[in-house]
Amino acid sequence: MSGANVKTFSKANWDQDVLKSATLVLVDFWAPWCGPCRMVAPVIDQLADEYVGKVKIGKLNVDENNQIAGQYGVMSIPTLGVFKGGNMIDKVIGFCSKADLAKMIDKHV
Repeated sequence: MSGANVKTFSKANWDQDVLKSATLVLVDFWAPWCGPCRMVAPVIDQLADEYVGKVKIGKLNVDENNQIAGQYGVMSIPTLGVFKGGNMIDKVIGFCSKADLAKMIDKHV
């Protein structure tokens, strides 16, 4: 399961927690059956702990929220998207190292 600082995004809280967020948001578009998604999960947990209070980090299950995933052109998972001011401003597709993800986040913080 996700770490204590990793949020769970869904249709119910997407607008409030992601699009209207005052802080930068990193969204991990994932699914439980996806091997690379499970590989990136511990990295997401670590980043959520390190960026607590600075960046909101969470996961969106694409099986349960396929409309949102489709809206942002998520065709393969994991896709990690950075949101600011209601828009996806950066993304990486596939497994990514913690250092590379931190660089992507730091560019926008």
